[in-house]
Amino acid sequence: MFDLTDLLRDAVARQASDIHLSEGQPPVFRIHGELIRMGEQPLGSDDMTRTVEQILPRDAVRTLQERGEVDFSYGVPGLSRFRVSVYRQRGGLAIALRIIPFRIVSLAELGLPPVLETLCDKPHGLVIVTGPTGSGKSTTLAALIDRINERHSRHIITIEDPIEYLHRHKRAIVHQREVGSDTQSFSRALRAALRQDPDVILLGEMRDLESIRIALQAAETGHLVFATLHTNGAVSSIDRIIDVFPPEQQQQVRIQVAGTLQAVVAQRLIPRIDRPGRTVAVEILLANAAVRNMIREGKTHQLVTAIQTGGRQGMQSMETSLRDLANRGIISPSDAALNLLV
Repeated sequence: MFDLTDLLRDAVARQASDIHLSEGQPPVFRIHGELIRMGEQPLGSDDMTRTVEQILPRDAVRTLQERGEVDFSYGVPGLSRFRVSVYRQRGGLAIALRIIPFRIVSLAELGLPPVLETLCDKPHGLVIVTGPTGSGKSTTLAALIDRINERHSRHIITIEDPIEYLHRHKRAIVHQREVGSDTQSFSRALRAALRQDPDVILLGEMRDLESIRIALQAAETGHLVFATLHTNGAVSSIDRIIDVFPPEQQQQVRIQVAGTLQAVVAQRLIPRIDRPGRTVAVEILLANAAVRNMIREGKTHQLVTAIQTGGRQGMQSMETSLRDLANRGIISPSDAALNLLV
């Protein structure tokens, strides 16, 4: 009989990042970015039904029935936490599980540039971490929040869907709210957070105009806000924020972004060639006087030059990061060239 816990232990042991389960095929692990089938025995309808019944929270049953998909978190004591998405496909059930380790890895261990540590010391402003799905944004944000937690006496509120990494109270106090169980929506929780005496707010995703508007307001009123976007680079992140607003509001939004932005960190995970695993390539835009002026005047196309010339301040382009990793023999030149085209 199919045993989910044994499968999860195997996935963690193999350093998988994701697990895919669906009727009619064997379990599939994503290991270092590649999908690998585990054996030949396909899962049956009963296997999928029992698995969903085992992990699905009671309050999520109706959501799955009505919407056809539901997201939640699941934990196995002593093993790991998992971000779970259960959904219907072709009349059957499918499950995607993202493995979330209990231990929060430091920025240095992730291979991120030391300049990112300085963002944790900012008293206020907006820090955006962007990249495609599966690029490690949540892991980077967890490392940033953990560093603040260790070094500063602050009140941190996170708004996530679902909660991934668990933070213990250290020097800071950390309150984590999950959309769906602790609050109805990102924008509602973000609006409420402004009345909950936070110093730092982590917004799992800036999904729409309302959440972006409130995030900017929070940064503008003296809070340090960390948030994610799904864009390919630092410049496109700035354009995305501005373009989501109606044309008549965009100049005012440019002024808000120029005044609040601290940094944009764009990242991608690239397969390593020096050892098994993946490494992070990262683009960093820091908001200095020139960058703020370009944003304010609507000259975001010039930000590419600002990144290229801002190396002494800690900025770097994705091209620079990829070429450095290739020159050091960490990633292949072909992977570096392929990602330059994205």
